[in-house]
Amino acid sequence: MSACAPVPTLRPDERADLLTLLAAAARPLADVVADFLARFPRERRLRVGGALCFLLEDKKMLHPTGRLIAFAILHQSYSPQTENPYVPMLLNAACDETSEKSERAFVQLLLTSSSGNNNNEVLNQSAVDYINGSVSASQALLPREQLEKQHCSNGAQSQHQISNLSLRAASVRSAIPDPDVPQSCAHLSWPAISLPGSKQKSASDDRDSALAGVLQEKSGGRLGPQWIRPTPPRLPVLDGELQWLNPDNNHELLWDYSMCADTSRGAAIRDLIARALKGPLAPAQQEQVILELAKDPKLVYYCGMTPQKLPDLVEHNPLIAVEVLSKLINSPDIAGYFQGLVHMDMSLHSMEVVNRLTTAVELPTEFVHEYITNCIKSCQSIKDKYMQNRLVRLVCVFLQSLIRNKIINVQDLFIEVQAFCIEFSRIREAAGLFRLLKSLE
Repeated sequence: MSACAPVPTLRPDERADLLTLLAAAARPLADVVADFLARFPRERRLRVGGALCFLLEDKKMLHPTGRLIAFAILHQSYSPQTENPYVPMLLNAACDETSEKSERAFVQLLLTSSSGNNNNEVLNQSAVDYINGSVSASQALLPREQLEKQHCSNGAQSQHQISNLSLRAASVRSAIPDPDVPQSCAHLSWPAISLPGSKQKSASDDRDSALAGVLQEKSGGRLGPQWIRPTPPRLPVLDGELQWLNPDNNHELLWDYSMCADTSRGAAIRDLIARALKGPLAPAQQEQVILELAKDPKLVYYCGMTPQKLPDLVEHNPLIAVEVLSKLINSPDIAGYFQGLVHMDMSLHSMEVVNRLTTAVELPTEFVHEYITNCIKSCQSIKDKYMQNRLVRLVCVFLQSLIRNKIINVQDLFIEVQAFCIEFSRIREAAGLFRLLKSLE
């Protein structure tokens, strides 16, 4: 048992049985030990032994006969072949010069009996008979070194005793003896201790009731210091080893204001946009979409439109595409819609949408230049002469409209557009665009 361990908690029946055994001063010690082994199963003996150690620490707690019974129980509760955890405590009691000689002699008889000397006849006597007898008076007490040599032959057990004594020196008892009670109080009936939080006993209280209260207290045992256990340092991170990261999770909460928004008005628009992606809408349906978007431009964010769906809307319903893009011009996703226009197949509807957007909103110059470059490359890559001539005419008309409306600065694209006009000079619209460029020089 560790010196700093608290008093083990005993059940009420165990406390009663233990006090009964300690009071059996007239019974032979062997019978008391046998009774102890019969009443307490093996798994409870260490707990009861801890309570006995606590009672033996202060000589005022138990009657001298009760102390002898307690020593006999602690010694005999383990067989000679089993290491007895109470040997360090028994050695201290056998060499304690402040104790009565009869008690020291009794403990030494117990210790030497386990090492081969035939002194077991002492257990055939009662505690009263031993104290009143003359055996202890004539017995020679052995020095501590000889007793330790017999019971601490291996280094592990000796080291255990040193550790046990060190822990005991670093702790204090939670049961404080009363300094006004003399040491020789074996036959007094009042308790010789006072526990923190417990009620004081009067002089007429019985010793057994006081001991029962002591064993029942949760604050018994010893109060040990709080051992400082500093956090061990972290090992250095080796090359190639993943380092554990603890990122700061100081995220700000963002409120989604659309969670509780009423989207019932956008249901009709979503349905019409879904139809517009599959085919041309009727004029009345187109007018309904344009009117709804004009009344509430924010409906464009709930109509189910995405940059990937834009080419289908441009081809089937270019007017609706113009309205949707003009309402999305301030959206953070507008760049994705512009890229969808640039990379879709060149057609009359796509140029119509871009042309209408240039007059409705202010388009980024980079987008307009990129779109014109893509138109020129599309004309050059078509193998079908008929489709090529048709597309060249459309591009020339589109460019003339942008130049006349001053949507673009022709000087930025002069060389590229001039080369386009020379390449397709056989087409009348290309020749007209070339003359327009010459007039602007």
